[in-house]
Amino acid sequence: MYVGVARIELFIPASRSLKDKRQVVRSATAAVRNRFNVGVAEVDHQDLWQRCALGVSCVSASADQCRKVLQEVEKVVSRSIVGTSEIIDRSVDVIDMEDL
Repeated sequence: MYVGVARIELFIPASRSLKDKRQVVRSATAAVRNRFNVGVAEVDHQDLWQRCALGVSCVSASADQCRKVLQEVEKVVSRSIVGTSEIIDRSVDVIDMEDL
């Protein structure tokens, strides 16, 4: 069993309040939840108006499948934030549970 974890950092330049930011975050997380069977949440920068960090996790029988799903998630996030935000950083880790 493999566990994949991704962190996607967003910059939201047009956001002038936490309410503006929340709209972008909700849109991105809803798009991911509607398309994939993964966990997704805002994991950092909750108090900043123009920054957001999304954490995404998935479980699969193969490391390649985890990576593929997380890459597709990044594409969906990118499409859902077009015109409002940009991805400024991302990282993906896949862990083999037998190694723990």
